Amino acid sequence: MDTKIDREPEDKVEPTLKLKFYSHATLECRDIQRTRRFFKEFLGFETVQMSDKSFWARLGGEQIIVVVQGPARAKEEMPFLNHNGLDVENEAAVDATYEVVKRDAEKWGLKKITKPVVQHGTYCFYFWDMDDNSWEILSNPPGGYSWGFARGDQEGAGHMSRTFKRPDSTLSKGK
Repeated sequence: MDTKIDREPEDKVEPTLKLKFYSHATLECRDIQRTRRFFKEFLGFETVQMSDKSFWARLGGEQIIVVVQGPARAKEEMPFLNHNGLDVENEAAVDATYEVVKRDAEKWGLKKITKPVVQHGTYCFYFWDMDDNSWEILSNPPGGYSWGFARGDQEGAGHMSRTFKRPDSTLSKGK
C-alpha cells in the first residue's frame, strides 16, 4: 500500500553543501554531428556547439545536457534506470510519439523500443538511441514531477508499483 508517512519536511534540513541549482547532466556519443542532428531534428532540442567534440542541448528550461564525443572504443549501453525523461502533453501524445519513434527507428538507429505502459506513476515507453543512451517518453501533469513533492514522502512499493496513486491527469490509461 502506498501511503504518506510522517517525516521531517525536507525544507527544514540544513544542507551541508550550499548549492545553487542543478544545471546539467552529461551524455556520451560516438559521432558528435550525427548526435547533434538527432537532438535537433528528432528530439527537438535547441543546441549550441561548444567544441569540435561537444555540444549543449536544452528543451523547455534552463537545465542542459552536455553531449561529449567519447574516445573511439566500445561504449556501454546506458542502464534502464539511468534513462533520460522527456515529457509530452498527455497520454495520447505518448502513443503518437511511440508511433513516430517506431517509424523513424531505422533512420536514427533507435532500438529496444518498449510498448507504452503505466508504471512509476505515469504512462510511458522507453527506447535506446544510436549512442546507447536510454530515453523515456512520458505524460506528466503540468509541472512535471512536482505532484510527488506536493504529496510528500510515501511508503510501500512507491512509484514503481502499478497500484501507485497517480495524478488525476494521468488516469485514462492502465485501468
